[in-house]
Amino acid sequence: MTINNLPPLVTVFGGSGFVGRQVVRTLAKRGYRVRVAVRRPDLAGFLLPAGYVGQISLVQANLRYRDSVLRAVEGSAHVVNCIGILFESGRNTFDGVQDIGVKTLVEAVKAAGAKLTHVSAIGADVNSASSYARSKGRAEATIQAALPDAVILRPSVVFGADDSFFNRFASMARTFPFLPLIGGGHTKLQPVFVEDVAETVGRSVDGSIPSGKIYELGGGEVMTMRDCMETVMRVTARKKPLLSLPFGVASMIGSVASMVPLITPPITADQVELLKRDNVVSDAAEKEGRTLAGIGITPTLATSVLASYLVRYRPQGQYTGSGKAA
Repeated sequence: MTINNLPPLVTVFGGSGFVGRQVVRTLAKRGYRVRVAVRRPDLAGFLLPAGYVGQISLVQANLRYRDSVLRAVEGSAHVVNCIGILFESGRNTFDGVQDIGVKTLVEAVKAAGAKLTHVSAIGADVNSASSYARSKGRAEATIQAALPDAVILRPSVVFGADDSFFNRFASMARTFPFLPLIGGGHTKLQPVFVEDVAETVGRSVDGSIPSGKIYELGGGEVMTMRDCMETVMRVTARKKPLLSLPFGVASMIGSVASMVPLITPPITADQVELLKRDNVVSDAAEKEGRTLAGIGITPTLATSVLASYLVRYRPQGQYTGSGKAA
């Protein structure tokens, strides 16, 4: 549907973030008008060249402030929520952003008569021991109760050029004397490529996948944490010992690191809690086709992409010879 011959307007919350910026690019390529709702529009100007002149606009919005959310959603045909935090800082708490904030967003979406695509996470569960997963679970429950035709996407660990997962380990391999294996490194993950997540969002906005469902997005390979560490070292031509770190010790370290102001903690106690459970697509989602393959997207293998952006962590960058480790 178009209004006055204009393409539909899609508002993307968190459009300047790692996943959000790829979603904006994907929607712009599809021809939608894209309104990017962020806390700091002055820092999101890099998104404008992703579309033609006037196709992408920036607006100020904060899920903690109802009026700003209502204004950002007004006139939208579809809303995509990519906002999420990995650790709490100041007023940006899991409950404030990922639970209460989503309630505000749902209210705005209903008022605008728009549709919603919400990016959640595998492991979202109102009964989880993790505060992060509980807030994600409560958000999903709110959405399903108020907007039963909404699309909810649960990706596993998302990777790509700007990720905070493989890049973090690569940076640690460059500077740390060893790499920690929390809980022995046995936790299973299913890293999913950010462009595959964005393509799924695009299809949900197009209406080409069934609405009112929860999709679990995992990549083409299941990797343990040990596998991830070893892959990073192989790709970056680094060789560091792997040190097994019990969950209890890692949780203590995370608690202390979270109390240090003005730094991004390398790990938090809540993230340690998450690592106690595998982060992979469920059997139910596989059987019901609520996966990338189920909607016709061939998952991108992490091993086919990592070298393209982790090369900068090699001892001599792109000039590091094969087989040389540091």
